[in-house]
Amino acid sequence: MHATVSIINAPQGALLSQRMLNSIPDNLIRRQHFYDLAFRNATRAFAFLVLALLLGILVTLLIGSWPAIKAFGPGFVTSAQWNPVTQKFGALVPIFGTLSTSFIALLIGIPVSFGIAVFLTELSPLWLRRPIGTAIELLAAIPSIIYGMWGLFVFAPIFADHVQPWMIETLGAIWLVGPLFQGAPQGIGILTAGLILAIMVIPFIASVMRDVFELVPAMLKESAYAVGATTWEVVWNVVLPYTKIGVVGGILLGLGRALGETMAVTFVIGNAHRLGTSLFSPGNSIASALANEFTEADGVLYTASLVELGLILFLITFVVLALSKVLLLQLAKREGTRT
Repeated sequence: MHATVSIINAPQGALLSQRMLNSIPDNLIRRQHFYDLAFRNATRAFAFLVLALLLGILVTLLIGSWPAIKAFGPGFVTSAQWNPVTQKFGALVPIFGTLSTSFIALLIGIPVSFGIAVFLTELSPLWLRRPIGTAIELLAAIPSIIYGMWGLFVFAPIFADHVQPWMIETLGAIWLVGPLFQGAPQGIGILTAGLILAIMVIPFIASVMRDVFELVPAMLKESAYAVGATTWEVVWNVVLPYTKIGVVGGILLGLGRALGETMAVTFVIGNAHRLGTSLFSPGNSIASALANEFTEADGVLYTASLVELGLILFLITFVVLALSKVLLLQLAKREGTRT
C-alpha cells in the first residue's frame, strides 16, 4: 500500500525510470552485474599486484644480500672500505655520493625550475610560452647516457679549464666553505655529477610547477593585482600557497630521478671508492657502483655486497617517499587555514 502511494506521488521522471528498469530483461541485469563485479575484482587484483611486486623485490634483495649482511652487519653502512681483493666492503662512499649529488641537483634545480615556471605562467609573452615549454619538455626526453657523454666530453673539460680554477681561487679561500672547493681541477667529480643531475631534473620539476601554477584561478591573481600587489607578491602569497602540494610533488619527482640515476652519473662522478672533503674529488654513487661492478663481481660476498647496496638505495628511496607522503598529508590538513 505504501509502495503504491509512493509511486503515484513520485515525479514523472521517476515513474519513467521505474518503467524502463522493469522493462530490462533479467539476464541483461545479471550480465551487467557480472561485468561490474569482474571489473572491480580486476582493479583490486592490479592494486595488490603492485604490493606483491614491491614485497617480492624487497625479499629478493634481502635474500641476495644476506651473506653480506651476516658478514659485515651494521658496520657495512659506516665503513668506507671497498676492496674486492681482501673481501672488505663498505657502503659509506656510495651512500655519500648518492646523497651529495642529489642534494646538489636539488639545490640548483629547484630555484631554476621555479624561475622557469614563474616566467612561463606570469611574465612570458603568449607567443614565447609554447616554444620554451616545448623545449623544456624535450630536455626530459633526452636519454641519460647522452647527458653522461655530453658531460664527460664537453662539460667536464670546460668546467676544469675555466670554472674550477676560479672556484678554487675565490671560494676555496673562504673559511668553513673552502675545503669543499679545494683540490686539482679535474673536471669530473661529485660537483660535476650534481650539476649534470641538476640539468636532468630541471625539466621534470619545471614542467610540474608550470602545470600546477596554471591551475590557479585567474580571479585570485587579478584580485591581488587589483589591490596593488606586485608580481612577486602574487606568486609568493597567492600562487605558491594555492599550489604547494603540487610543487612539493614535482620536487619529489625530481629527487626520485636524481637518487636513481645511473649512466649519467657513471660517466662524470669518477667512480672512485674514496671519501674526500672536496666536491672536486672523484667519488661514487650506489647506482654507478652497481652499473660498473655487478657484471665483474667474483665471489658470493662481492655479489652480496653489491646487492646490499641496491637494498640500501631501495630503503633510501622508500624513506624519502614515505617522508614526502607525510609532508603532503600535513600540507593537506592545513588547506583552508590562514597562510
